[in-house]
Amino acid sequence: MSRLPHRLRPPRLGPRPADPPGRLRTRSRGWLAAAWLFAAAAVQAEPGLALITNQGSHDVSVIDLATLRVRATVAVGQGPAGIAVSPQGDRAYVSNPGSDEVVALDLRTLQVVARVKAGGGAVGLAVSPDGRSVYLADWFGGRLLVLEASTLAERWALPLGRAPAGVAVHPDGHSVYVVERDEDRVSVIDPVRRSVRAQAAVGAHPFALTHDPQRERLYVLNVYGDSVSVLDARSLAPLGTVAVGKRPYSAALADGGRRLYVSNQGSDSVSVIDPDTLRVIDTLPGFGYPEGVATLGRQVLVVNWMDDNVTVLDGASGRTLATLPVGSNPRGFGAFTGVPRAGPDPTRP
Repeated sequence: MSRLPHRLRPPRLGPRPADPPGRLRTRSRGWLAAAWLFAAAAVQAEPGLALITNQGSHDVSVIDLATLRVRATVAVGQGPAGIAVSPQGDRAYVSNPGSDEVVALDLRTLQVVARVKAGGGAVGLAVSPDGRSVYLADWFGGRLLVLEASTLAERWALPLGRAPAGVAVHPDGHSVYVVERDEDRVSVIDPVRRSVRAQAAVGAHPFALTHDPQRERLYVLNVYGDSVSVLDARSLAPLGTVAVGKRPYSAALADGGRRLYVSNQGSDSVSVIDPDTLRVIDTLPGFGYPEGVATLGRQVLVVNWMDDNVTVLDGASGRTLATLPVGSNPRGFGAFTGVPRAGPDPTRP
């Protein structure tokens, strides 16, 4: 069974840079650039929220993407890491591997509305397209847990291989994809039959994956392989491998699906891939051990673990628009952006 390097931290793959006494190191991106970037960001503003899990401060920073300001900070539990905003925009679900919990946040009130013990070392999660099920990777238990979204009660569980981490759901709801890090593979689960439909080998120690609905592909981040494996989302047939920076961690599509942004922890960089040619077309430097990546509208958000901030990029050009301070040791592992739905939800108890 795979060990966690730190009980409050899900698997940190590969060595981390040494931290100076008292505080993690930071990198300055320049005050002149920052002033211009905030002005540019106002032009690129998008309605919606970004919810950043801060593993060191045990909370979630809620960023208003229209104003590019932190609207609220919500305490959620020990060492939050994974997060998934529901497609309906009513809730966000957070995994707390430090306390083996999952919590639900109401995005209208920004309050915790449900909490449950779930698995051992809960990491990645995703929400079904209808918003009724939460799929959770149980790292230590080697299982996929399926929770009732409204109450977080466990519906069923499916045994998997060692160290399941990232989770994604097909938009039709008929396939759930899970990365099994210590098996070097991806499994596809049929949620109706509650069984594994197919499996495919990928690179060394994959941790996250992203589904491409336009091309029906999966992009799998191989942390020890310094690469992205590309699979056919229907058959899991291999389509290619793209070399990126050191220890790629997360990825998100931007610019109408014309760009794939990949965070490289070990290189302090972000690779930009053309999904049509599967070639790296740009490498953006200057990030602080980047981890989670997500998009909303024209914006790409990159979470910087070492710098305690989030970098906002323009999805088409890769230009930096703003740098926003958040909590301590932010992770943002999952789909952490969404547009909250106004008004009460009659389907919730």
